[in-house]
Amino acid sequence: MSKKLWSTLAFFACLPSICSAADFISSKPTPRVEYWETRIKQIDAAVADKAALPQVKLLFVGDSITDFWLLDDNPWAKGQKFGRRIWNASFNAAGSPNFGLNIGISGDRTEHVLYRLLPRKQGGLGQIDALELDPEFIVLMIGVNNTWAPEEPVQESVFAGASAVIRALQARKPMARLIVQSLLPLNEPLKNVEIVRPVNLRLQMLVAGQPTNCAFYLDLYPSFVDDKGAQIASYFNDGIHPNEAGYRVWRDRLVAFLDQVRKSGSAPASCN
Repeated sequence: MSKKLWSTLAFFACLPSICSAADFISSKPTPRVEYWETRIKQIDAAVADKAALPQVKLLFVGDSITDFWLLDDNPWAKGQKFGRRIWNASFNAAGSPNFGLNIGISGDRTEHVLYRLLPRKQGGLGQIDALELDPEFIVLMIGVNNTWAPEEPVQESVFAGASAVIRALQARKPMARLIVQSLLPLNEPLKNVEIVRPVNLRLQMLVAGQPTNCAFYLDLYPSFVDDKGAQIASYFNDGIHPNEAGYRVWRDRLVAFLDQVRKSGSAPASCN
């Protein structure tokens, strides 16, 4: 390589805007903290706030699809939005009828949610142990992560896990009315046919057998597919997680459903 070319490369390599190491996280020693670890700390702090917990009307439980109500810009993909602005507009005002606490965690399978719900005295994380946490509704969507690296038969495993979460929530918060939401469609038509839709049907039947006013089934699936039954891609960032438009559709369906349930009758005496 010529001396002139070396000189040119050295000039560009040493421009302050390019080579100032202090400007880049990539050049600094930094411990690795997984996203789910951050969420655990956030949830622990929220459920430790005994003064704020009595204001919670809606307890959101789930995986990343629930968790990402709380994200605005997608931190992993530039130019994508999640549901934070929709959340702020509808579920973030303390003292409002729909004030929400979100304990969804990205990546969670049903077994992980069960561990988080398990009381501390039984070895779990005890995230809903606080007696001050007495929501009017628990809003649940869970199970889709169990369709990857699955146990066989997959449909049976996903349904068993979701059912166990339902039982755990009702055992821990028997005075809350449970909104069981359908799984959303994936951009994998075969998985929708073989797993997602059958699990949704079974969840609907499970809820139908519950005591009056204890559990309600919100079928979101039809709002996220077109007239041919295919996932509406414009409602999703990646074929799995809703984008801002998708969270808006979800919010509209959920808020209307909550209003309907509230008008339908009194809260249950106990659902345990």
